[in-house]
Amino acid sequence: MHPTLRGGFLLGASVAAWTLVMATSGMYKNPTLLYLFWLVIPIQIGILIAFLRKSAPTTGYGRQVWTGVSISLLGSMLIFANSYYLTAVQFPHYFQDLEALGRQMMAARGMSADQIEAAVKAQAHMQTPRASAMAGAIGTVVTGFLTSLVAAIWLRKK
Repeated sequence: MHPTLRGGFLLGASVAAWTLVMATSGMYKNPTLLYLFWLVIPIQIGILIAFLRKSAPTTGYGRQVWTGVSISLLGSMLIFANSYYLTAVQFPHYFQDLEALGRQMMAARGMSADQIEAAVKAQAHMQTPRASAMAGAIGTVVTGFLTSLVAAIWLRKK
C-alpha cells in the first residue's frame, strides 16, 4: 500500500479509535476528562511527522506539504464517517449529554440561567451529527496543513 494511503488510514483509524474510547467509556460526560478528546491533535501530529520523516530523504518541501495534506484529507474522510456514525447511530443522545454537562459546568462557574440559555442557543447549530463531523474533518485538514508546513521545513531533503 502506498505510504500516503497507509498514513491516511492510520490517522483515520487512530482518531476513530480514540473517539470510540471516549464515547464508550463515558469520558465525554465527565467535566475533568472531557478535554482528553483533544489528544486527537497530538495523535495526528505524531502520525504526520512519522510519515513525513520517512519520505523526507526523497522529496522536497512542496511534496512534503502535499503528502501531509493528502494523509490528512484521507484521514478526515474516515474521521467524518466515524463521528457521524457515533453521534447519529451508536450514541444518539451524545449531544443531549454534552448539553447537560455544559449547563452543569456553566452553573458551577456562576452563570445565570439566562446566560446559560444564551450560551446553549449560540452553540445549538454545532450540536448535530453532521455539523460536528464536518468540524472534525475540517479541523483535521487544517491541522494537517499547518503541521506539514512546519514539519517539512525540518524534515525535507537538503
